[in-house]
Amino acid sequence: MTSTLIIAPQWIGDAVMTEPLLRRLHARGERLTVGALPWVAPVYRAMAQVERVIEFPFAHGGLQWAARRALARELRGQFDRAIVCPNSWKSALIPWWAGAAERWGYQGEARWGLLTRRLPNPSKTQRPPMVEFYGALSGEDGFAAERPQLAVSAASVETVLQARSLQRKNYYVLVPGAEYGPAKRWPTAHFATLARQLGQARGRAIVLLGSAKDAPVCAEIAQAVVQAGSGRCLDLSGRTDLAEALALVSASLGVVSNDSGMMHVAAAFGVPQVAIFGSSSPLHTPPLSPHARVLWLKDDPAYQPPLDCAPCFARECPLGHTRCLRDVTPQRVLELLAP
Repeated sequence: MTSTLIIAPQWIGDAVMTEPLLRRLHARGERLTVGALPWVAPVYRAMAQVERVIEFPFAHGGLQWAARRALARELRGQFDRAIVCPNSWKSALIPWWAGAAERWGYQGEARWGLLTRRLPNPSKTQRPPMVEFYGALSGEDGFAAERPQLAVSAASVETVLQARSLQRKNYYVLVPGAEYGPAKRWPTAHFATLARQLGQARGRAIVLLGSAKDAPVCAEIAQAVVQAGSGRCLDLSGRTDLAEALALVSASLGVVSNDSGMMHVAAAFGVPQVAIFGSSSPLHTPPLSPHARVLWLKDDPAYQPPLDCAPCFARECPLGHTRCLRDVTPQRVLELLAP
């Protein structure tokens, strides 16, 4: 049986998109160990096909040469093959130093010598959907119809729910953040209105998830719900780790988010969701779930005047109006979100 080391991407959404690749490798008899940065490692613990997860002790950015050499020495001789998902030069160092005979990945940052099989880098205009992009690293095709799948044990979910005094399928999760920038974030006031409407019309609790950076936005949303007397709103921004956030998403009634990593997490759990796109495009990174509804005004023939500027892929709206997000109404999101 082939022992394979997967070097994981550094972003949550990308990590989710590698699941069909890992499922295919496992199905053909490979034993999988994933090396991942701490903030994405819980995603791989939610993949049944992964035998072991090694958390890399690296900070974001920087070569950290000594730490990589030390870890590679510990792993030396353990793996027949390594698949390197990131394109950076440094990400291919550990498999090379660890002595994996086969080392597969994209050419990336001129990784001659570090990799034994190098796929050509796709151009920015011709890059395939992410599942196919990562799936190609298996040496096989047929990933176009695959969708990522995650699972968390029932015991883990119940532990998290009890700690937060929540009941399964009795709350909605709102994720108002987006790491890339304001041009991907639905307005805070819209999220607040939606939270109030969900509390008033459906009598469900609201759970707000996000990083510490999202705390001011989440606090504003929670305050609006409390002031309106619209029921319980639990602001957990910056107060959960990713493992707890995965459990909360998996047990929710539904999720509303921007185009973000948690959007892909919700899709992989098959939770009903509404995903709101602004500066980015669902043609490239849609939520891959039959239970997902996408709102993108660029794709709406009834929306006038047309959004000729979208998708701009900018961090901030170049035209200063952010119509692509501002004109998505809370009522429309509420109508699409399953009861």
